[in-house]
Amino acid sequence: MEQQTPVIFAKELLVHWQGHRSLTRRVIEAFPEEQLFQYSIGGMRPFAAMAMELIRLASLGITGMHTGKWDVYDSPLLEKDTPPATKEEILQLWDILTTKINTIWPQIRPERFQEVDKAFGMYEGVVANLMLYWIDNENHHRGQGYVYLRSLGIEPPPFWDR
Repeated sequence: MEQQTPVIFAKELLVHWQGHRSLTRRVIEAFPEEQLFQYSIGGMRPFAAMAMELIRLASLGITGMHTGKWDVYDSPLLEKDTPPATKEEILQLWDILTTKINTIWPQIRPERFQEVDKAFGMYEGVVANLMLYWIDNENHHRGQGYVYLRSLGIEPPPFWDR
């Protein structure tokens, strides 16, 4: 059997992910309030809707990584019946989630990252790879946010500054 060498450790992966999340937060901050919720190009959703998708995915995902429970209806962070109506509310959810991730992450068993699970009852894969998808998805949506900001004449934060 081939011996595998770790390329990245769990703590480093968390720092990498939170770096991306920090940059996405700055993209949210860069939007004027009204455009965050209403501006769209080419039929894409407003960036507020994309940000809420990222919040839901990461909130439910970190719980699923830790517990193996991927219940899309069980997230105290997202219990409100109505979505956030202001940029400040989205940023507050983002910050609450950051604390949640930083609290839960050290509790994840090291071997859990290599276990196969079925996220949200639909997406089967190695847990670490499922999480890498969330990072890719965030990068994709953040790129859409960059296009929106530039089209509004707003310079987005430097993408390398994580």
